[in-house]
Amino acid sequence: MIGGDDIYKVVTAMMPLYVALVLGYGSVKWWHMFKPDHCNAINRFNCYFIIPFFTFEFVAHVNPYKMNYRFLSADVIAKSMVGIVLALWANCSKNGNFSWSITTFSLSSLNNSLVIGVPLLKAMYGELGFDLVVQSFVIQSLLWFIALLFLLEMRRARSQILDSQSVNGDAHVSSSVEIEMGRDSEGITSAHVVSESLSFLPVMKIVWVKLAKNPNSYACIIGLIWALLSNRWHFQMPEIIEGSILIMSKAGAGVAMFSMGLFMALQERFIACGVGLTLYGMVLRFVVGPATIAIGSVAMGLHGDVLRIAVIQAALPQSITSFVYAQEYGLHATELSTAVIFGTVASLPLLIGYYAILDILH
Repeated sequence: MIGGDDIYKVVTAMMPLYVALVLGYGSVKWWHMFKPDHCNAINRFNCYFIIPFFTFEFVAHVNPYKMNYRFLSADVIAKSMVGIVLALWANCSKNGNFSWSITTFSLSSLNNSLVIGVPLLKAMYGELGFDLVVQSFVIQSLLWFIALLFLLEMRRARSQILDSQSVNGDAHVSSSVEIEMGRDSEGITSAHVVSESLSFLPVMKIVWVKLAKNPNSYACIIGLIWALLSNRWHFQMPEIIEGSILIMSKAGAGVAMFSMGLFMALQERFIACGVGLTLYGMVLRFVVGPATIAIGSVAMGLHGDVLRIAVIQAALPQSITSFVYAQEYGLHATELSTAVIFGTVASLPLLIGYYAILDILH
């Protein structure tokens, strides 16, 4: 049973995040230390240098041979269900939107497993909770963040090709293509394609080249390979290498929250995306996420504490990394930042509520 000391441990893990957030916000809003281009540079530094080291360092120290593969399969089933529904909506519905399908997937499926999940699940379920939430982070980094990067790069590549073809009159785009230029919620010019016959191979070529240059796309894979080898033959990482990785990875959550504070300070309103979209994000995070993982868990025959842990970890607050990617790729960063900030605050009572309800059902 979770007690007052356990809640204090979770709050202790959460509060430093908001210290970094307030410092980032104040450095722009009150002290005028950074300009918008400086803020973008800080986020890019975090995206391409700190987060890859953070991911590698954590994944490299797990034991892949002791993972609960039914638990991981339930996670794959749940997120695949969301992905399939969104893909059908984006491609088959007249109201479908590729950009919003990406953001909706992020809001419903990507959570803060480490900073909030580790202390909370360990307090609730002991070592079993700790082990499973770490495993959920590994599968999230290995599959879902790479899938998110793939979709973001595809969106950017399609936009670049359409822009160049609209200027050059490229023959690859049929005469039925209509491009309506507008402003999205981030204030970035985007192209809405009503009808198109875009060549698939040029888009994929750009996407794979970009992914090959992005350290986030293979940091987790390299970490998993190291974990497989080191646990198979029982050897340790040299201290000089581990120290070099740690000096970067330890800044991961702090710099991400600082960057979010910078981003918030540049917006005209505190809740930049509005109340409606904020509620939309909260429903996706705290209702849709747990509901889909419950379906996946039942399908895989999970029961007892493993089932309860699966549901609670799916209701953890929004992943900070998803905001970093959203800002870097210019896709609904206001929605993601709001989901992280308010979701983290609201998550503790909601998660304790989930814990109590699941305990009663047991």
